[in-house]
Amino acid sequence: MVKNMKNETKNEQRDNVAAIGIGAMIVFIALILVAAVAAAVIIQTAEKLQQNAQTTGQDTTDAMAARVSVIGIIVGSGAGELDITFELAPGSDDVPTGDIEWAIVCAAGTDQDDFLETTATHQIGLAVGADPIAAGQTYTTTITTNNCGPAANAEHTILFVAGTGGQTYEVLNYGGDITAGAVVI
Repeated sequence: MVKNMKNETKNEQRDNVAAIGIGAMIVFIALILVAAVAAAVIIQTAEKLQQNAQTTGQDTTDAMAARVSVIGIIVGSGAGELDITFELAPGSDDVPTGDIEWAIVCAAGTDQDDFLETTATHQIGLAVGADPIAAGQTYTTTITTNNCGPAANAEHTILFVAGTGGQTYEVLNYGGDITAGAVVI
């Protein structure tokens, strides 16, 4: 009987140790499951952030990639004419002449058109015609205004929108001299 009691005590201790081991194993498995779920959530969040950053970057590139950089604007030789020297911003894609639009805002109203009806010319003297405006090249074109022509001591705003929406605006500052060749920008 004493021998049997010793065995029962031993078995009881083994059962307690086994129960603690099984409990520890259950806690360990639960921790692994929680860690796996947390890792999945973190990975999913990182993927969404990466996609958002990529979309934002693409939108910014689209807005900036086809922007017109104005080098100078002078009063043209004809009535209401402005001669514009420009280039596309660095890194821009080629833009068809019809995809570059301009608008001038003044006290008398607005004038607007695109470069399709004007003749852009390379600085080396070659007419562009139907060719696209290429990045890295400098161009000169003449626009004709109706409502917002050169006026002494006036200030007008000109806006260019090119390609996928890249925008540039400049302030046209006319001094007292509005004869042909007078610098506006």
